[in-house]
Amino acid sequence: MATRATQAWLMRPQDPTAFIFFRSAFGLLMFLGTIRFVAYGWVHDLLIKPDYHFTYFGFRFITVLAPTWLYVIFIIMGLSAFFLSMGIKTKTCALVFFVCFTWVELMEKAMYLNHYYLVSLIAFLLFLLPSHRSHSLIKISKKQEIVPIPHWVYLFLRLQIALVYFYAGFAKLNSDWLLYAQPLHLWLQNYSHWPIVGSLLHTSQAAFFMSWAGAAFDLTIWIFLWWPKTRRWAYTGIVIFHVSIWALFPIGIFSWLMILSATLFFAPTWPRHHFKHQLPLVLNKCSKPAVPWKTLRLFLLFWLAFQILFPLRFLCYPGPVNWTEDGFRFSWRVMLIEKTGKIEYRIKTSETDTVIRIYPRKRLAPFQYKMLCTQWDMILEYAHHLKNEFENKGHQNVSVFADSFVSLNGRKSQRGIDPQIDLTTISPDSWVPRFWVLPLVEDNAR
Repeated sequence: MATRATQAWLMRPQDPTAFIFFRSAFGLLMFLGTIRFVAYGWVHDLLIKPDYHFTYFGFRFITVLAPTWLYVIFIIMGLSAFFLSMGIKTKTCALVFFVCFTWVELMEKAMYLNHYYLVSLIAFLLFLLPSHRSHSLIKISKKQEIVPIPHWVYLFLRLQIALVYFYAGFAKLNSDWLLYAQPLHLWLQNYSHWPIVGSLLHTSQAAFFMSWAGAAFDLTIWIFLWWPKTRRWAYTGIVIFHVSIWALFPIGIFSWLMILSATLFFAPTWPRHHFKHQLPLVLNKCSKPAVPWKTLRLFLLFWLAFQILFPLRFLCYPGPVNWTEDGFRFSWRVMLIEKTGKIEYRIKTSETDTVIRIYPRKRLAPFQYKMLCTQWDMILEYAHHLKNEFENKGHQNVSVFADSFVSLNGRKSQRGIDPQIDLTTISPDSWVPRFWVLPLVEDNAR
C-alpha cells in the first residue's frame, strides 16, 4: 500500500513550465559558454598548443583530436546547446551536448573544474528525463497543450542540486576553513586595492566571517529553498551570494549555473506568472513512461546512491583529503585549497650514473605546470610519460624520481613526495592510498 502511494506521489502530474524554463536557460547558458570558450582562444591555448595532455584514470583512451576536428566538436556542442534551448529535438540535443562536452572535459585533466562535472550530470539527466515531451517556452502558443511531467522529475533535479550544496558545505568543516579562514584569507588580500570595500576585505575578520557564513550557507540553503515560506528569501540570498563569488573569484559559469538551478525549487507553475500571454493548459495525465516503473525506480535509486556515496570515498583513505587529494575530484569540494609549488624530475638509467634533470616548467603549458606542481596523480602520470620518452630514445632501466615542494593554504612549503621512491614502480591506475606522498606537516605556520 505504501509502495503504491509512493509511486502515485512520484508520478503525480506536474506543470512542466518551470522545467521547460530551466532546460531552455541551461541550453542558452551552455551555448554562450561554448562561444566564450572558442572566442577567448581557449581551444587553442588549452587543447591544441600543449604537446602533452594529462588524462583521467579509466579514460586514458580519450585523447585530443586534430585541430580541425576539435573545432567541429565545439561547433556541434554549440549547436546542440542552442537547439536544446529552442526546444528542438531536446532529447537528442541533450545527449549530443553531453557527449561532446564530457569528451572535451576528459581530454585534459589540468582543466578540471567542479562545475564542468555538474554540467555533464545535468546534460545527461536532461537526456534521460522526459524533456522531449515538452516544448520550449519560446515555441509555446495559446493553442498548444503541454504534456505534464511526473513529480519525480522535479524532485530528482532538486535532490541533485541539494547534494551539490550540502557536500560543498560539508567539505568546509575542517580546521583550515573554520579555524584559520584559509584559503579565503589569502585570496582576499588580492582585493585590498578595491575602493570602499578593499580595506575591509583584507582583514582577518572579513575572511573568518565569509568562511563561516559560506559553510553555513552551503549546508542549509537547499533546505530554505525547499521550504515555501523561506524560498523567496533563500533565492535572493543565492543571487547575492553567487554574484559576489563571481565578482571576487574567476570561477566561470558556476555562479550563473547555480542561480539558474535554484529556480527548480520554485513551484512548477512559476513561469506562468511572468509571461504576458496566457500559457496553454496542461493535460491531466502524464504520458506513459518510456521505461517500466521498476526499471526507472532502480535507476533513480542507483543514481542517488552514487551521488551520495561517491563524494564520501575520501573516508576510505588515510590523511587529510585536502592534502592527499584521494577522493577530492568529483566530490563538490569547491574553493577549499590554495596550493602552490614547484617540481623537478630526476632521471636515472642503467647506461650511466649521471642524473638527468627534467624541468616540466619548460615542457608544459603554464596552466598544466601549475596543476602538475600540486596534483599527485598528475606528477605520477608525467613520471611514467618521462620513462616512456626515455625508453623510446633507447635508454634502459629508466627510473624517475621527483623533487616536489608544496604549500597548502598558507603553510610553509614542504616536500610533497618521497624523493627516494622511483615513481615508475607505482601504477597510475590504482585506487590504493598514495603512500609515496609525504604526510602534511600540521605545525607549519599559516
